[in-house]
Amino acid sequence: MTRVVHVVVAGETGGAERMLVDLASRAADTGAEHSVALFTPNDALRRMFREAGLRVHDRGTVREGPLPFLWRSLGPGDVAWLARVLRQERADVAHLHTFASQVLGTRAARRAGARVLRTEHSTRVYDDPSCWPFSRWSLARADAAVAVSEHVRAVALARAPWASGKMRVVRNGVDVEHFAPRDDPKADAFTFVIVGRLEPRKGIDQAIEALAGVPGARLDILGIGEEKATLEEKTRALGVTDRVSFLGYLTDARPILARAHAALCSSRSEGLGIALMEAMAMGVPVVGFAVGGVPEIVADGTTGLLCRPDDVKALSATMREAVGARAKLTEMGVAARSRVVDRFSVKAMAVGYGAVYAEVVGR
Repeated sequence: MTRVVHVVVAGETGGAERMLVDLASRAADTGAEHSVALFTPNDALRRMFREAGLRVHDRGTVREGPLPFLWRSLGPGDVAWLARVLRQERADVAHLHTFASQVLGTRAARRAGARVLRTEHSTRVYDDPSCWPFSRWSLARADAAVAVSEHVRAVALARAPWASGKMRVVRNGVDVEHFAPRDDPKADAFTFVIVGRLEPRKGIDQAIEALAGVPGARLDILGIGEEKATLEEKTRALGVTDRVSFLGYLTDARPILARAHAALCSSRSEGLGIALMEAMAMGVPVVGFAVGGVPEIVADGTTGLLCRPDDVKALSATMREAVGARAKLTEMGVAARSRVVDRFSVKAMAVGYGAVYAEVVGR
């Protein structure tokens, strides 16, 4: 059986981390034995991996920021520690999931004699000039890379066409038994829900502005992040404080998803949108921007309603359309669940990665 060590250098608990748990918990489908090498300041992330039953090698509490990143990537200590973990696990593959893991993980894997596989969860490293030199160095030495959507693959190859031979697409999957329709009653007022970090990329400021043009509708926001105070001020300035709820980070979002009428996508960029897929698996259709990889999972008019990206007026109009079509949205929710079960299950994702692992190790 292939032995895979997932290298995670992260300070938050997001879609990439949830995807890793689902992937690493399915040895039979991946044909691999999994463990995690973890660098994080976040105790909640530690708990999530351990409570999932994963074998975790923990570097201990680490600092975040540009200087710690440079020292961790270019210095000797963390690379030596990670190389020891890879040797201890007799790793065939070092699977890198975050930008901060790319140089560190590549150096350690080369030292330990393991293959390097990267997952491109977003387009950040290809869009951000400060990230690209580091990411390019790692990508040039990786044995393979997996993009989570055709959109991410296209952006990556526009920046690095020389990597076409090593770039694959395996879309993230959802545990369709865990995220399943529930009998919880819907909220009385039409309710949109967003699950995501409170950061500019998620465009929650645009969601709040659009909501202001949708009388009577509510917005539940699940997540934490540096923009919370700014977003709360925006709700006050627009007079929608009584219609927007900041619910923070929840370990189980399903009760909130179940009471919502639609999941809202207001992102400025989106690699695929695993939180949207989780909502769809629960029978909740998607309303929002046709941004990034979202059109690959949401069929406009069938499993949701999409509009052109970064157009708040168009988003507000689409939200009003949704409010006026509750019966149609119920049908879309059923279709959304069916689409995820058929195309975007965790099993399909795990089998896809299993094929990539076998290809990488066979080289």
